[in-house]
Amino acid sequence: MKSEIDPFQLYGTRELETPPVRLTAGRLEVDFKDGNLRAIRYDGIEVLRAVSYLVRDRDWGTYAPDIDDLRINQQQDGFLVSYVARCRGPENTELAIDVRITAEADEALTFEAIALSTTGFETNRCGFCILHPIVGVAGMPVSVEHVDGSRENTHFPDLIEPWQPFKAMRAITHSVTSNVTAECRMEGDTFEMEDQRNWSDASYKTYVRPLALPWPYRIPAGEPIRQRIVLTIGDKRRSPPSFSHTSDAAITLSAGTKSGTMPSIGLVVTPEEADATLAARERLDEIAPQELLFHFDPDAGHGADAFKRFAAVAAIHAGRSTLEIALPCHQPALVETQQIAGWMRAAGFKPDAIMISPSVDRQSTPPGSKWPECPPLEEVYVAAHATFPDVRIGGGMLSYFTELNRKRVPADSLDFITHCTNPIVHAADDLSVMQTLEALPFITRSIRAIYGDKPYRIGPSTIPMRQNPYGSRTMDNSHGSRIAMANTDPRHNARFAEAFALAYAARVLDAELECLTLSALTGSFGLIAGENEPSAARAKRPLFNTVAKLSRLAGKQWQECLSSDPSAILSFITVQSDGSRSLHLVNVTPIPQLVKLEPFQLKEQTGSKRLLLDAYGTVSTALMD
Repeated sequence: MKSEIDPFQLYGTRELETPPVRLTAGRLEVDFKDGNLRAIRYDGIEVLRAVSYLVRDRDWGTYAPDIDDLRINQQQDGFLVSYVARCRGPENTELAIDVRITAEADEALTFEAIALSTTGFETNRCGFCILHPIVGVAGMPVSVEHVDGSRENTHFPDLIEPWQPFKAMRAITHSVTSNVTAECRMEGDTFEMEDQRNWSDASYKTYVRPLALPWPYRIPAGEPIRQRIVLTIGDKRRSPPSFSHTSDAAITLSAGTKSGTMPSIGLVVTPEEADATLAARERLDEIAPQELLFHFDPDAGHGADAFKRFAAVAAIHAGRSTLEIALPCHQPALVETQQIAGWMRAAGFKPDAIMISPSVDRQSTPPGSKWPECPPLEEVYVAAHATFPDVRIGGGMLSYFTELNRKRVPADSLDFITHCTNPIVHAADDLSVMQTLEALPFITRSIRAIYGDKPYRIGPSTIPMRQNPYGSRTMDNSHGSRIAMANTDPRHNARFAEAFALAYAARVLDAELECLTLSALTGSFGLIAGENEPSAARAKRPLFNTVAKLSRLAGKQWQECLSSDPSAILSFITVQSDGSRSLHLVNVTPIPQLVKLEPFQLKEQTGSKRLLLDAYGTVSTALMD
């Protein structure tokens, strides 16, 4: 089944991704895309999520190399792929990577590469990344062979660790099924693994060049860099069955056992967008969010005038408000908080809560590195309580879970914990972005393991990146492409974002969040477009529908609804105060999905027990009592 919807409606751009080439070698099946391997499966079961050769710039941006001399030879019992990837860096530097990928039935898969620069080439990382999936793998046994020949029998981490779980790696072996194992051997350099769930990636990443070594570094001119990955499948079965996949099979639903309360919904307001938000009050009223999250950053030039704008917006908002402060820490914390309080009093701005964090803590610090100088967090929180005695004080990180996991804040004096997430830190293709949803339950469960039942908020979490903790800047995206770490993303304007946001909410339900913020009202992170038009005429982005729906559902009871294929369909049930129930479904794939509605009974019977959800489609439908 293929969607016939205009790609612009789905992605905000008519630029489509190049579809992968499916290659097979006996029972092994891979997708070859953009020079790398994705979805490596054995008898239909995912073994590795990806094997990629990546080159990063000094801001951890990923080069999109030109692929020359590509040759793909699919034979009856195997395949061979070869090509040359060319990266062009600053100051006319260049890097060429000669690649060869081979596989035969019942033999190892080999991915080898030789990188060579005639000019010298600066990079933060150049080499292989191997991604292990998390679903069905997290917490499971694994055997790691180290570069000194020693072997460690351990487990993949279940809760998300802030440091690398495995270092000095030469090979890693895990069970695919009870009878099938996969050994991935890495040659040519020292590898280590990080838990990419920290960044909401749905994978464990084994990568080349330990983080403890300096970066950026320079590849010398004329010096070849050779690396090789060898994947060997061990199968104890004498005659393994070949699999068959039926793409038209219906996805089934079943009632789960979990339940809880839907979170409040927030919208972020910056000083730069406050006037536009005020001008769009009709749209704000239409959404009726429970929370407005006002962002204040003196290091970005925000000053006393920001609070006049904030006060004007707060005056038209019937719900609560929170001020998030990126504290500069150029003076004692108490001096800075009192100055901010004076500006707030002069403007008549009185938020219900304040989230405060040192500005420098937004910048990521790898494990083992020294954090930037700033006052102890205990001192910052004491200053906040002293300056704002009648306001709830929250802490955490203005950046992502990664930074909060690495620098765990002292929470005893805090009224809530908060952080953001972003799905385009490492990759920006459609599949990778949607797969980040798989990591969200691991993130929220890890937060609960650290902070217990402390009130917990997430956001703003948007597809575009509002701040880059891993480099000097976010990436400009004037051409509207799919770019990692970009400050704008075309999919934010399309149905892709509408589906992503509803699926995001579904994935974090059992965290019992106090508030979830997924967008702004205006601007590049906003729900409406058309800044030069009257408020009522400003076009709603499809994401508007999801945020407005979630705002209407805030405070209602939710009940778990399980999907037989959560990689395609996510679902949950909400219960109104009168006891009536609604089923909410979202398709997170680019193809229509058939859903079997039994055992649920729709209030408006159509005679069919099946429902076809369009690509990135969302449906909410009433159920029989």
